[in-house]
Amino acid sequence: MPHDDAEVQVRPGTEGDLTALTDIYNHYVRETAITFDTVPLTPAERRPWLHSHPEDGPHRLLVAREADDPGTVLGYATSSPFRPKAAYAPSVEVSVYLSPEAGGRGIGTLLYGHLFQALAKEDVHRAYAGIALPNEASVRLHTRFGFRHTGTFGEVGRKFGRYWDVAWYQKDF
Repeated sequence: MPHDDAEVQVRPGTEGDLTALTDIYNHYVRETAITFDTVPLTPAERRPWLHSHPEDGPHRLLVAREADDPGTVLGYATSSPFRPKAAYAPSVEVSVYLSPEAGGRGIGTLLYGHLFQALAKEDVHRAYAGIALPNEASVRLHTRFGFRHTGTFGEVGRKFGRYWDVAWYQKDF
């Protein structure tokens, strides 16, 4: 695994993280167009998502936490099935979400470094990321990890009374 920052550790997500992970995600549901969910979720509603990301295999959930305060979750990165049909199995969709206080500390870079190193050992051919625009920080993060823009779906989602574009990025393994 890439070297952890002395103050931040990365590990697989666990049941004990569920409330913190749900709180982070709900921030983006309520405050941003980063996710197209429009209603905050409860931890119970989020539990199947958590359990769909085992510690090994191509579908992972990695959590960044403060080393001196293991209960403080700073963010998470996931790789999930790209589409449900069997032929899509070597493709994953990836995402990273940070707590509002964790931005600008390199946590997203740390999480993706760990995630992509783990995925390089799996049967993954491509990783895809959909980025609701505008989102310069996410575009920079994905470009830094070798993603290239493959297209943009115009006005594909409606949230907060307006339509949003989603740019699609692809990383080859």
